Amino acid sequence: MAEITAALVKELREKTGAGMMDCKKALNETAGNIEEAIDWLRTKGLATAAKKSGRVAAEGLVGVATAGNKAAIVEINAETDFVARNEQFQQFVEDAAKVALTTGDDVEALKNATMENGKTVAENLTNLIATIGENMTIRRVRVLEVGSGVVASYVHGALRPGLGKIAVLVALEAPAASGDLEDLGRKIGMQVAAVRPISLSTSEVPADALEREKAIFVEQARASGKPDNIIEKMIDGRIRKFYEEVVLLEQTWIHDGDSKVKAVVEKSGSKLVAFERFHLGEGIEKEESDFAAEVAQAVKG
Repeated sequence: MAEITAALVKELREKTGAGMMDCKKALNETAGNIEEAIDWLRTKGLATAAKKSGRVAAEGLVGVATAGNKAAIVEINAETDFVARNEQFQQFVEDAAKVALTTGDDVEALKNATMENGKTVAENLTNLIATIGENMTIRRVRVLEVGSGVVASYVHGALRPGLGKIAVLVALEAPAASGDLEDLGRKIGMQVAAVRPISLSTSEVPADALEREKAIFVEQARASGKPDNIIEKMIDGRIRKFYEEVVLLEQTWIHDGDSKVKAVVEKSGSKLVAFERFHLGEGIEKEESDFAAEVAQAVKG
């Protein structure tokens, strides 16, 4: 059995939002296994899947560039939020996104690409680090393209056009691009930014994620004490609800609160083929010490 340390309790609390004593109990019940403890808390109704990513944080900017039926999105991190307000940094992110349109999804290819001043992206980043005095990294890049149609973009709370902390690309295939299609893509981008789907369709939901949800639903249904035939219907209903929460095409259209996203897309005569959502700092663990002493006390208790 793993030692239930203050750090382990703190990690579980950050990932689930559950109380410290509940986190400690969950870890004790699961021999210190974080993932099993998360499921234990969720089964007891003490945590939600939405908080699994934890309170991650990293500074910098997400940038978007578009050209015809192609668009690129990049995330470039810095140490402080102050850098995101720096015009030189903003310009670099903007220019790097434009370069990504030609280099694709490979971060190394982007770093080695040449910018307008004749230097590589990596060389320009090194110079920017020396000028501003903070460490910076190009974390990830994604490019979407359609043969015919549009790749629309949406940037939430943009500091300037194409730059912000949450950005989304939406690829719609159609016989031809149009202003209406661009507007639809942008609205879908707003949906993705707000509701955070994990897949485009039900067939694309990761198998491990679905099995994990099923296991939790089964435990919760059995705890109800109802007959097996009722339990089966309860599980089927929970899975449908799960799809409506995490699958973009199955979600309720936030712009009218009634239609399904797939119905809105079908009505437009287009086909939604891909989306990408970058949230600045998502998945990057950052040290936090505000409640370290509180957690330590909980472990001792």
